[in-house]
Amino acid sequence: MTKGGTVYIMSNLLRTVVYVGVTSDLRNRVLEHRTHFYKGSFTDKYNCTICVYYCYYSSIIEAIATEKQIKKWSRKKKDELITAMNPKWEDLWKEIETW
Repeated sequence: MTKGGTVYIMSNLLRTVVYVGVTSDLRNRVLEHRTHFYKGSFTDKYNCTICVYYCYYSSIIEAIATEKQIKKWSRKKKDELITAMNPKWEDLWKEIETW
């Protein structure tokens, strides 16, 4: 059985920085970002504690491939992706924490 994966994007409070990641456990991964679990990491350094986007894939391989594609995109294209799912760039933690 293949385990799925989720591509997600974290941002800071001012929404000036974005971080694209992939995980098989979105709730725990976002919680790690929110609590600065990995000291010195990009998300810790730039205070990316707000999840503004996520998309689930039935295959982790597909999720990883998508993450790699999105990481190559311009900031403008990433912003458009986020806005299409989350027009106000709201923190999606309340949806995610109950998973």
